[in-house]
This record gives sequence, C-alpha cells and structure tokens, in this order.
Amino acid sequence: MNYIIFNKPYGVLSQFTDEGTGHATLKNFIDVPGVYAAGRLDRDSEGLLLLTDDGGLIRRLTDPGHRIEKTYWVMVEGDPTPERLLHLECGVDLKGYRTLPAKARLIPAPELPPRPKPVTPHGPTAWIEIKLREGKKRQIRHMTAAVGLPALRLIRIAIGEITLGDLPPGAWRVLTPDELRFIHRRRHSPDKQR
Repeated sequence: MNYIIFNKPYGVLSQFTDEGTGHATLKNFIDVPGVYAAGRLDRDSEGLLLLTDDGGLIRRLTDPGHRIEKTYWVMVEGDPTPERLLHLECGVDLKGYRTLPAKARLIPAPELPPRPKPVTPHGPTAWIEIKLREGKKRQIRHMTAAVGLPALRLIRIAIGEITLGDLPPGAWRVLTPDELRFIHRRRHSPDKQR
C-alpha cells in the first residue's frame, strides 16, 4: 500500500483530471500510480492531502462517523470575538444542517509562504484555528461566513496525528513510521465510534 501526504497549493484541484477546466491537478505534482485523495480541499484551499491506494482507509478518513479530527488555519476578515468562536464551537446552522461541535481558537498569524493570488481584505483580519470531525463541501467557509467572519485563506495543517510540518507547497512525501502507525490504527479500528 502507498501512503503519502501532499501540500496542495492554492488553485490546484484535489483530483488527477481537470475535466476540461484547465486548472492544475494532482497529476502536475504527484507521479505515484493508483493513489487517490482521502478527502478533498476545494481549489481555493491549501494544505495537507493524504493520498493512498487503500480504499478502506479512504472510506474511514472521509466518513464523519469515524470522528477523525482535521485541523485548519483560517484567515478571516472581521473580529473573531469569544462569542463568534463559541458559535463555531457549538455548531452552525447551514442550509438545514447543523454542524457537529468543533474547536475554534484565535492564533497568531502563522509564517506561511505567500499565496500566488494575494489575499485582498477590505477590513481587519485575524487567524483562527478550527478543528472538525466532519468535512462537508466548503464547510469551514460556510461556517465562518455564518458567524460574520468571511474566510480569506484556508489551510489544512493536520489530519489526526499526521501534520503538514515544513513540507513546502507543491511537495509530497511518504508517511513516517509514526504516521503509518496512526494510519494502521485507523485502518483496523471499529467501523464507527458511538
């Protein structure tokens, strides 16, 4: 089995085909045959993607019933007051769906490489860290917008115990022995957590 992580740059699709869009894809960066992303990041988001040819693991990592925590750093426009952060933590109503409880906290601005398309805020900005155990399409962007904090930049930095570390954008590497132990615990864990 192959297990790799990739630091997906801004503007890259989380798949190997562009379906006629003309956007860069994983094929532009990764030459390992037969691997697929275990979950996605939208084209405008950056950061950690786990790729594998282990279909059972992909299902476990992408099913919210398994409650694997994913960590994101989010640059938002506005003031992330304690009340807004608490609202994110308690769950946000999104189009008839309430998000699961999350963790949210204000963090210092991280040292990151500049994005190819610069962020252009219209007001004050701040960085927050959000930890989720689910991952619906554009969920964090919808959550932060719902509490009055539009997301300007979004980077996934961890999936469970697997972290992006200092892997530069556009680079990939195989998992370390410790990361593989985490993967194998997840691969052989019970079907659902109650």
